[in-house]
Amino acid sequence: MDVRATLKNGIAKLREADVPSFTLAAELLLLHVLGRSRTWLYAHPEEIISDAELQHFFELINRRAAGEPTQHLTGKQEFWGLEFEVTPEVLIPRPETEHVIEVALDRLALREIRAGRPQKSAGEGLQIADIGTGSGCIAIALAKELPAAYFYATDISPAALAVAQRNAQRNAVEDRIHFTEANLLTIPVGAQQAAPQLGNTANSASPAVHQSPATAHQSQLFDLIASNPPYIGRREAPSLPREVRDHEPHSALFGGEEGYELYADLIIQSTQHLKPGGILVLELGHNSLPAVQPLLDTPAWANVGVTNDLAGIPRVLAAERL
Repeated sequence: MDVRATLKNGIAKLREADVPSFTLAAELLLLHVLGRSRTWLYAHPEEIISDAELQHFFELINRRAAGEPTQHLTGKQEFWGLEFEVTPEVLIPRPETEHVIEVALDRLALREIRAGRPQKSAGEGLQIADIGTGSGCIAIALAKELPAAYFYATDISPAALAVAQRNAQRNAVEDRIHFTEANLLTIPVGAQQAAPQLGNTANSASPAVHQSPATAHQSQLFDLIASNPPYIGRREAPSLPREVRDHEPHSALFGGEEGYELYADLIIQSTQHLKPGGILVLELGHNSLPAVQPLLDTPAWANVGVTNDLAGIPRVLAAERL
């Protein structure tokens, strides 16, 4: 069977199974099996595909038709122009999370302008935390944009942290990100002391991954805290696409019965861990804003702002610590 017929057959099977974006899914799976680019795919429609490749492709098509996410079948997802390993242990990076990166960079630049200081385009001297890092996409994207900044990335899941570490290595930023097992902003003992070595030892992040969180907060202060916390309500589970509900980690999806329960602790902890003038950037669920924004209506916060995603949904909430 040639490329054209194979792709057409795969698209038809996914359409029949009511798979979202069935054409794109079939293309990505065929590209994965063949190890080719999309340009090659459409430039060689009559290329014959081997029996082994055909078998592999239709096995993946059947698994996608049964509900497995395309990203789990290919093992990767693009985010911020970078390639990330994706497994069932981490949330699949979404395009809307790129707004977190945009807002964080804009806020950092604006802070320097307001202070009358030269912009730190490389992030010199900045300490940044990514809370609930999952695949590591936020910390890693910011590390690529701010090559002189240092990062702490926390997650409650050791399996997720292992994926995030591999993604940091894949994108050549592992020497500037300290991955730490922690619940929200509870910084484990030893994490603070490890920071000075981040720029010198490529594997300095590794020992901290499986440390137990300390019960008390440490004195580490950050210039920026970013987070895409779990924000889906458990009561919404039946309405989720099967790809999400049945295959992505529930610990990264559900933030409580309503979905916004984790934000209160995260915001309170951020007041303790941000420097004066430090920036908090949070991704929101589609209906989280009315419950979350009032949490920043205290004397501790200023310059609260909301950024909508491309669908017009309030997606990012940002504020500065006074």
